[in-house]
Amino acid sequence: MSIDPIFIIASALAIAVLLASAASHKLRAPARFARQLADYQLLPDALVRPLGRVTPLLELAIAFALLVPFSRSWAALTAAGLIALYASAIGINLWRGRRDIDCGCAGPDQAQPLRPVLLLRNSVLIGLALLASLAPIARDLHLFDGFVTIAASAVALLIYAAADGLLANSPLLLKLIGR
Repeated sequence: MSIDPIFIIASALAIAVLLASAASHKLRAPARFARQLADYQLLPDALVRPLGRVTPLLELAIAFALLVPFSRSWAALTAAGLIALYASAIGINLWRGRRDIDCGCAGPDQAQPLRPVLLLRNSVLIGLALLASLAPIARDLHLFDGFVTIAASAVALLIYAAADGLLANSPLLLKLIGR
């Protein structure tokens, strides 16, 4: 099944921006990210710091590879796998009953506790990454196609940012309304 390149490029661009943003959060606060990794209690202590250093570099490499047509397919599959790995870590800790730890999703400025809705969010991101891995139909792209692609990516990122903000602030919002 071939899909219009606008959908594939817009998906790849959106996932690339999300991964680059996630990597920048981790690079700006490496000690905080290492603590978040340790809090998940899934790695031996000896691996936490090295993995904390490698993860943002991997995210950046995938983000850049998503922007190159030649490497887009494998980069998108790798992104889907990485996001699935993050979802697995969240799922394991939810299963353990450990909802009080910071998921590490909102960057260094805001803590976000683990909740099942994060698994749904990651599933949507995995779907978007898998869409970016598909082979597009061969057609010429014009200036308007470029505008539509960038606009579609921007809309996807705005929806993500709005949903992420609501998720991160929902405990405070619930306190405000007395729940």
